[in-house]
Amino acid sequence: MAISWLAALKVVPWGKVMEHAPQVLDKARGLIDKHRPGAAGVDPSPVAPSVEPGEVPSLGELKNRCLALQAQCEQLRQTQQQMAQTMTDLAEQNASLIGAVNRMQSRTRVLSVCTGLSLLASAGLALWLARSWP
Repeated sequence: MAISWLAALKVVPWGKVMEHAPQVLDKARGLIDKHRPGAAGVDPSPVAPSVEPGEVPSLGELKNRCLALQAQCEQLRQTQQQMAQTMTDLAEQNASLIGAVNRMQSRTRVLSVCTGLSLLASAGLALWLARSWP
C-alpha cells in the first residue's frame, strides 16, 4: 500500500502545483466571498445621497460625505496592505516549499544511487565469498 502512495506522490508535478497555488487561493477566496452570508445584501456605496438629484447639497453635507469617503478609503487601503502582506508571505512560503521539495528529490536520487551501489557491493562480496569458500 505504501508503494502505491509513493508512486502517486512521485507523479505529481510539485513545482507546477506550487506555482499555481496563489491562483487557486484567489479563486477560493472569491468563492468564499461570493457565498458568504450577508455579502449579497451589501451596498457597495454606503454613502448614499440624502438630497434629490436636482437639488444642490449643502456644504456641511458635502463635508460629511467627504469625511465618510476618506474613512472608507483609509479602511480599504489598510485592507489592501494586509492582503498584499499575506500574498507576499504566501509567495515566500511557496518558494521555500518548492526548494524543500527539490532538495528532497535530489536527496532521494542520491539515496537511491547509494542503495543500488550498496546492493551491488553486497552481491559482489557474496559472490566473492561463495567462490573462495571451500
